[in-house]
Amino acid sequence: MSKVYTTQELIKILAAERQACLKGERLKLEITVSGNPLIDQFIRTDGFQQFTAYQDFKTAIHDYQRENKISGIIWREVTVKGKNLHYPEVDTELIALTTDLEILKAAKNSIVEFWYQVTMTMDLYLSFNNSKQHQRIAPSDVERIVQRTEWASLCKWENSNFLEMILQLGWGKPEEAYYKRGRPRSGSEYIHAVNPGNRPIG
Repeated sequence: MSKVYTTQELIKILAAERQACLKGERLKLEITVSGNPLIDQFIRTDGFQQFTAYQDFKTAIHDYQRENKISGIIWREVTVKGKNLHYPEVDTELIALTTDLEILKAAKNSIVEFWYQVTMTMDLYLSFNNSKQHQRIAPSDVERIVQRTEWASLCKWENSNFLEMILQLGWGKPEEAYYKRGRPRSGSEYIHAVNPGNRPIG
């Protein structure tokens, strides 16, 4: 029986392949930018060929995940204001299996509750336009978004005089929600909490 790779091993394999593609060691040579040979001879395609080679490899890894039922979940640890949380999220290069989605849904309430506890006195913003713009919102707005989403994740930006806690509230497949490829069936909203008077940077 052949060895089945673990989630962590797949993450390392993808990272190594991504580096090889970035260095130009992997190219999908038949790729053209416009499809018109006259135009394509004047356009540098190596970056596009590198990107496509990596995307093809990643698709093969996702197929391998499905065939071998290998989870895309990694476990994160976050500490804010003396409070700790151990929570699941799907690695950004892997896909979520059906069982992974169930784990994410089961963890949603504890992630949201933790976020509420550590952001109680902070200003809240909803990001839009691919996080280029932020709109000030109230806790009641957050609650409405929480009610219509399926899973949650966290991100923390912190230094000695700044703290930003980002709550990602998503629905559908995380791998489609991260890059806004799956709307409307998959997607997410990002709520940014910052200390009063600060603006989000994440």
